[in-house]
Amino acid sequence: MVQGCRVPTDYGITRMFYSNHEGTVRQGCRTPSDYGIISSMALKKKRKQPAWEKLDNTALLFPVIATEGMSNVYRLSACMTEEIDPEALAEAQEKVLSQFLGFRMRLRAGFFWYYFEENDRPLPEVREENDFPGAYINKSRNNQYLFRITYYRKRINLEVFHALTDGFGGLVLLKELVYQYLRIKHPEILEVEKDKISSGIFLDKEDSYLKNFKRAKGRDVAYKSKKAITLKGEKLPKGQLGVVHGILPFAQLKTAAKAHGITLNQYLVGTFVYAIYREVLKGDPSDVPINCCVPVDLRSYYDSHTMKNFFAMVSAIFKPEKDEYSYEEVLAIVAESLKSQTTPEHLNDILSYNVSNETNKFLRPIPLFIKNIAIKKVYDATAYGTTSTVTNVGRIELREPYRPYVENFYAMLSMSKGQNVKGAVLSYNDKMIITFTTILADLSVLRRFFKCLTADGVECAIETNGVWD
Repeated sequence: MVQGCRVPTDYGITRMFYSNHEGTVRQGCRTPSDYGIISSMALKKKRKQPAWEKLDNTALLFPVIATEGMSNVYRLSACMTEEIDPEALAEAQEKVLSQFLGFRMRLRAGFFWYYFEENDRPLPEVREENDFPGAYINKSRNNQYLFRITYYRKRINLEVFHALTDGFGGLVLLKELVYQYLRIKHPEILEVEKDKISSGIFLDKEDSYLKNFKRAKGRDVAYKSKKAITLKGEKLPKGQLGVVHGILPFAQLKTAAKAHGITLNQYLVGTFVYAIYREVLKGDPSDVPINCCVPVDLRSYYDSHTMKNFFAMVSAIFKPEKDEYSYEEVLAIVAESLKSQTTPEHLNDILSYNVSNETNKFLRPIPLFIKNIAIKKVYDATAYGTTSTVTNVGRIELREPYRPYVENFYAMLSMSKGQNVKGAVLSYNDKMIITFTTILADLSVLRRFFKCLTADGVECAIETNGVWD
């Protein structure tokens, strides 16, 4: 692996080196008691009742399974052209977060469900980074907030507990934070930009899962729990996370994908699956498949602008049944696997299956602690059915006055049970950045991945956080 310009300290590793509707319940005809919320404030009518809301369908899982080793925290970073001013960043956080009620929440446990309640404590302190990306957010040490903003040298980091929102919502906040920070640092921007949140931003907090729920018409899309290939091997020291950035010319990637007759996303996922096939299975047949999960943003399918989670998981499945599949064959199989699962009909079936469990009238009145036991059991039984996850956060565009001050963006995922390597993709300007995070000491799969891209004419600039040095 070629060592780029980044070193362990680039990630803060400290070894040697809407409007706020006060007193309202914004859940249609439901009330806090529907979720088992018992509050003394409800008995004191003259006191403000904090805004509250239920968790979306996807978010219900994360509080149950989150641990220090499996944080369910993702990171989005903006790499600036100048050193970060912590005081300006803290001021930007205060201004921007005043408009984002969805992030000013604390997690509470009701009798039947978890729920969010408005958090009136001071926002988390903006600190210099001192841990690996995606580290567990200890709520008691974070004023009960489920996000944190850190910095290191020229980089601004936003880390979010996935129960709050997905990558779409996280990017909306990060972009507004960057805009506000730059207006503070460069007041001349105010000559052409207003000092407020961007016009056209939707702070919609609907549960788009429930809004678009329609029962599937007899089609069974229940998630299978069959075992998949697991990437194993010697692990990095406990608590460490390896990071590998691949910075790739967007035009060259598009040309390579087009040459194979597939989409860019299919090309990247297919190449990753092929790398696993060659380095783990050594080209041999296997009784269990390589199963790479790919989150699909559902907003464009349902005309949604929600800031809550709204995605579905599909799987790129490759089960080698003969010796020596070629690169072309694997790409074609993966592309067809993804294509067949990303039809509107299939995505609706997935949504319907997921939501049907939440709306089941027999399950709803079961106490939360029993639900948690059942959810954890189901999760543990299915966790090893996935080899890895590769998510594409999408294309990031900044307005012209801000663009010269931002060099790159990065997205990083934390680890999950059975998944020791994950990938996150985004594009900015004329580059696509794919970031792999891993707890494994062996980098052979990632070397193979970039080697395949290079053979297809894609120039790869590689940077790491140096944990393998």
